[in-house]
Amino acid sequence: MNSTNGSCTMTVLKDEASRTDLLNRLRRAEGQLRGIQRMVDEGEDCMQIAQQISAVRKALDSAYVRMTVCFMEQELSTKMRDGKGRQADLDQLLGNVEVLLGKVR
Repeated sequence: MNSTNGSCTMTVLKDEASRTDLLNRLRRAEGQLRGIQRMVDEGEDCMQIAQQISAVRKALDSAYVRMTVCFMEQELSTKMRDGKGRQADLDQLLGNVEVLLGKVR
């Protein structure tokens, strides 16, 4: 996520290994969610369902943090490689990271 003059443009993960890792994490969470739906549908114990929901939340939080770290690595690498490591750019990047990490609860 890059911000210029108040407008927001999106940064995409360019590293194929990072994208694959993130997609695999999301697919695992998706499978866990389907399992929870089945548990609810079959009338399983609420405590077991709650435990599985907690596990999915942790998996999604982990995927979110990994995506944020990949974003940071990619943006820092680009800025340093291009010689654009000005303090204002780095401050903006760290502000974007702060926003991203603030969404994890």
